[in-house]
Amino acid sequence: MTSLEELFCSVDDFCQIFETRWQHRLLGHDVQVRNRKRTLCLSEIMTILIGFHQSCYRNFKTYYLENVQIQWQSHFPKLVSYNRFVEWLPDTLVPLWAYLRSCFGTCTGISFMDSTRLKVCHNRRISQNRVFKEVAERGKTSVDWFFGLKLHLVINDKGELLNVQVTPGNVDDRKPVPDLLQHLFGKVFADKGYISQRMFNDLMERIGVQVITKLKCNMKQRLMPFCDRLLLRKRAVVETVIDQLKNISQIEHSRHRSPVNCFVNILCGLIAYCHQPKKPGIAMQHNLLSSA
Repeated sequence: MTSLEELFCSVDDFCQIFETRWQHRLLGHDVQVRNRKRTLCLSEIMTILIGFHQSCYRNFKTYYLENVQIQWQSHFPKLVSYNRFVEWLPDTLVPLWAYLRSCFGTCTGISFMDSTRLKVCHNRRISQNRVFKEVAERGKTSVDWFFGLKLHLVINDKGELLNVQVTPGNVDDRKPVPDLLQHLFGKVFADKGYISQRMFNDLMERIGVQVITKLKCNMKQRLMPFCDRLLLRKRAVVETVIDQLKNISQIEHSRHRSPVNCFVNILCGLIAYCHQPKKPGIAMQHNLLSSA
């Protein structure tokens, strides 16, 4: 786990460059607004948010009141009340997304792709949910129906995130694939839900990425290189990453009172995972695979 000092230094180095460029790119308007300086800077707010997903706490309010305000008081001497801090969360959405992009790993030519559901409420309370009325949708997995969002992600063989995208729960897994893979190269291994010959051909011609999946029972069998068969068996590594994102980084829960705060929670969980010193990966030798 990354220490608090290391996490803050990494976030602060990024914010010193990002904030200046961000302010220059914001659109101006004729209405004069107050621009009061906060007692906590952006990097301090982001550090506290990301630190929650690295802690053992399951509730952010308890984490802030018991850990941040008591144990971290010396590190953040100008802390504000919990209610005031929550009011600042929406302003961190864009910086968190930009910082997450800077934490992505490097494509090695061998990647794994999958998606997972992010439920925003229990199925019995779908008709009563108003917070995500225009954001989340009903979707179906191989297990059950759900109401919420979908997280689509691509990782390399070292378990590092290469790209992510969040969509409503009813979006087909194949729809975000061109955007997810646009800056990658080599081979991408996925499950049967991504089978689409038209998409395979388009990705190969346009960006040179080869998507490899297992065949369905009713499909005609075809020859596949031995190394590709071996790597398809290792596709479970992306499911291990998803399990850690949900159970350790806590990117999924049903207590959100704002869609923006939900996305802030997801981004912080993804960033916390990127800072893990040890990630699930596969041991392999690229020279042997390329010659196989």
